[in-house]
Amino acid sequence: MEASLPSRRRDWLHLGLLFLGGFDLRVTILAIPPVIPAIHHDLRLDEKSVAALGSLPVLLLALFAVPGSLLIARLGPRRALLSGLVLMAAAGALRGIGPAQFVLFSMTVLMGVAVAVTQPTFPSLVRDWFPARIGLATGVYALGLLVGESVPASLTIPFVLPLTGNSWELSLAFWSLPVVAGAALLLAFTRQSRPHVDLPPTRWWPDWRSLRTWQIGLIMGCASAIYFGLNAFLPDFLRATGRASLTGAGLAALNTFQIPASLLMAVLAHRLIGRRGPFIVTGALNLGGLLGLVLAPGYWPVVFAGVIGFSTALPLVLTLSLPPLLSAPGDVHRLSAAIFTIQYMLAFLAPLAAGSVWDATGSAVVGVGLLAAIALLMSLLAVTLRLPRLQRVPAQAHL
Repeated sequence: MEASLPSRRRDWLHLGLLFLGGFDLRVTILAIPPVIPAIHHDLRLDEKSVAALGSLPVLLLALFAVPGSLLIARLGPRRALLSGLVLMAAAGALRGIGPAQFVLFSMTVLMGVAVAVTQPTFPSLVRDWFPARIGLATGVYALGLLVGESVPASLTIPFVLPLTGNSWELSLAFWSLPVVAGAALLLAFTRQSRPHVDLPPTRWWPDWRSLRTWQIGLIMGCASAIYFGLNAFLPDFLRATGRASLTGAGLAALNTFQIPASLLMAVLAHRLIGRRGPFIVTGALNLGGLLGLVLAPGYWPVVFAGVIGFSTALPLVLTLSLPPLLSAPGDVHRLSAAIFTIQYMLAFLAPLAAGSVWDATGSAVVGVGLLAAIALLMSLLAVTLRLPRLQRVPAQAHL
């Protein structure tokens, strides 16, 4: 089917699959927060269990990125993606079977593993499908990720729960349907790419000795730590500083303003990718946004939350574009897996550290201040980042 399509239609098909695939990587994870109160009530979870339910997928994204690299080396990116989507859909839907805590947590772990091993396939597919338009393709894929984070949070309570008779179990199964659709479309409309016969056997273990790999992973990890940390801390921070009424608007700004970053990447890829300047600027914006959040009066925390949302999303898109640009053909998954491992481990540990500092000092400002220190570290790491001269993506990257 794919081979018989005209080139332009095939490109649009691939862009659609990249967007849907990015959406699928986040939609089952972010289907949990809106139904946490119902799960908490029905399964009698304590607060530690609730926190673990939310943080488990982030930890698994770190722990199973390298096994994802192995899966790609053995099956190829398309088959690895198909396998991961099928497992993700099944485990995501089965989280509500029971109801029982064991089933919920075991299926959440299995779903998180599926997401983790699937994520490194996308930079490889970007390289295979759009070798001359990596920035555009990465921007579309990242847009899918960001929309996949916002849609279940926005639609579960007003739409999905009434549709499913207010059953949190069925609502989790509902959000597995886009994943099933993604797997079906990938199976029907794409085919396995032929291996490069002139290349050595595919490797899978990352090069952990590469300084640049650690720099890129830590820069992205800082941005992710700020994003995840602020999502967790913003409600309590605003309440502790007497501005609880701004919580809804602040969280909306933090998450909504991520989407323009992926659109900017798609439009200005030829000016942004492969440069360290945007990393330095976004690190400074994160630092300024967090300082403004602490110091600014009135409604300004909402504005600064939007600034942080944008300036944590743009490094994500920029980082996702680097493995296809920096790696040899057939080697993209190794660098992707290393970056994801470093990124999500830092994203998991840093908010825990900030929360511990907050608990120890009793000061909301000190807890957010630690996130500001992470933003400063991000800027310093970006200053030291050295990227090779890359062939610039043409400004006219039309389909």
